[in-house]
Amino acid sequence: MVSQKVVIKNPTGLHLRPAGILCKEAMQYKSLITFKFNDNTANAKSVLSVLGACVKCGDEIEFMCEGEDEEAALSALVSAVEGGLGE
Repeated sequence: MVSQKVVIKNPTGLHLRPAGILCKEAMQYKSLITFKFNDNTANAKSVLSVLGACVKCGDEIEFMCEGEDEEAALSALVSAVEGGLGE
């Protein structure tokens, strides 16, 4: 398992559009991909789970990837978040 913390830069946090982009990116990998925020764990492959985490701009989340392509998955997700998730 690999993990890394990242700060959400989107001005509106993880609302529907960036949550969808995050999920689409996560679904390209076979690994189990989750993230922790405020003592809760969300499935990064589920839009409802991501939206339910209520992540706002400036919040720090920790991605956790476990599986055969965990390193690539973690790198791609961190890059996507740091790139603003399409915003």
